[in-house]
Amino acid sequence: MPLKAELHCHIEGAAAPELVIRQAQKYGKDTSRYIRNGSFVWHDFTSFLAAYDFSSDLFRTEEDYARLADHYLTSLARDGAIYSEIFTSPDHAGKAGLSPKAYTDALGEGIARAKARTGIEGRMIVTGVRNTGVESIEQAARFAARCGHPLVTGFGVAGDERMGDLEDYVRAFEIAREAGLGITVHAGELMGWESVEAALDHIRPARIGHGVRAVENPDIVRRIADEGVVLECCPSSNVALKVFDSFADHPFPALQAAGCKVTLNSDDPPYFWTSLKREYDIAAEHFSMNDKAL
Repeated sequence: MPLKAELHCHIEGAAAPELVIRQAQKYGKDTSRYIRNGSFVWHDFTSFLAAYDFSSDLFRTEEDYARLADHYLTSLARDGAIYSEIFTSPDHAGKAGLSPKAYTDALGEGIARAKARTGIEGRMIVTGVRNTGVESIEQAARFAARCGHPLVTGFGVAGDERMGDLEDYVRAFEIAREAGLGITVHAGELMGWESVEAALDHIRPARIGHGVRAVENPDIVRRIADEGVVLECCPSSNVALKVFDSFADHPFPALQAAGCKVTLNSDDPPYFWTSLKREYDIAAEHFSMNDKAL
């Protein structure tokens, strides 16, 4: 079994159904609308977000978040992962009444617990969410730049890429870049190659979350390869959200063949009925990758 690493996973979206059910019992909430037979239930992007938000709202205390990070990284380690970067969302913590620092410290505690038990290394990428607006995203960037937590190593922007223009967030990324943080941005998932071009032009990221719609424009693919930008590919997520009809249609092999740096990731794994291990299995089965390639 090849050793694994993951660069693209939203920590709230990594909460397994069994953990969500325990949290719901703790807070007296009914999960039957969103979890059935041990799996999340949704049928389109709107219902996916509803299930995601319901589950995220069940993490409210520092111990809740520590347990979440510990649970996820421990599960990764069981599947052969030695390194994980998780996307964190201070906005979610704010809904629960936690400060960004308390939230980040709690996730860091969970990462430390998982490392002590399994040896897995973990880091955090603070993210702003596009639908919260420019000021909120800049606030997240300022927190990331100043928080001083040793496990915070990057900044990104996530959320529905159909909302807002990337050039509106340039200042946020400059705040993070000036602080020495790594830069990643979601693009080329729900939107086409133009969003990838905008990311390259305005944000100048080291990595792009998804980025797979770049395949629609060979010039953009060539630019990604030439500039050495890493693509955080999430095949199961893309198929579940109908970005592509099937794994046979997924451009992961084409992007790799064109010289792009590609990685395998699970995104929001239980919502897409996947895991990092399954993404590697998919790459072996559908993308003809052997253990050495993986």
